[in-house]
Amino acid sequence: MKHGKNYVNAKALVEAGKRYPVAEAVELVKKTNTVKYDATVRVSFNLNVDPRHADQQIRGAMVLPFGTGRSQRVLVITQGPKAEEAKNAGADIVGGKEVIDQIKGGWFDFDVIVATPDMMGELGKIGKILGPKGLMPNPKTGTVTMNIANAVEEIKKGKVTYRVDKEGNINCLLGKVSFTDEALAGNFNALYNAIVKARPAAVKGTYIKGVTLSSNMGPGIKVVAE
Repeated sequence: MKHGKNYVNAKALVEAGKRYPVAEAVELVKKTNTVKYDATVRVSFNLNVDPRHADQQIRGAMVLPFGTGRSQRVLVITQGPKAEEAKNAGADIVGGKEVIDQIKGGWFDFDVIVATPDMMGELGKIGKILGPKGLMPNPKTGTVTMNIANAVEEIKKGKVTYRVDKEGNINCLLGKVSFTDEALAGNFNALYNAIVKARPAAVKGTYIKGVTLSSNMGPGIKVVAE
């Protein structure tokens, strides 16, 4: 694949094969940003796990200490008194079966779905639509809950979800290039510690094989891991 001049110049700032300490990697990811807008910074973990085994399917959610710099449109699927609770907590859209019907028709003007357990039967009917898009609510990520207010507030504060893919990788939003170095490093360390704590007992030897930081259209920067 042929890259543009900006990317080539940015790539030249990164020493091939070198793994940088977090502070240096954060500085580099900002220096190698090749776009004029406030680019998103992401982190990718390559893990020594086999997701085919249930006990190695790493999945979770957490509120990043410095937020994500991204506004999330939260849809709450519920009914009764919980609908009012969702509205008061700051949910962008609140509804029940009528909203599920809209999704069936191709409406996706939201980023995250939070649902109460009593609505999961109806949501399950469109699981084949939501699943591939990563939008299906799940108790493990705190998006299926009776505590609607807390769930909405956490998402608005900068909650991220992470899940290992079939290749053993976890890709997650970390922030924006406009963040301070301290904020990006703080978010990285919090997420890194969460991934370390999620290490399956079945994993022997090296757990984290590699960690890479990157911005939109920028080169990958390897970070010192285990």
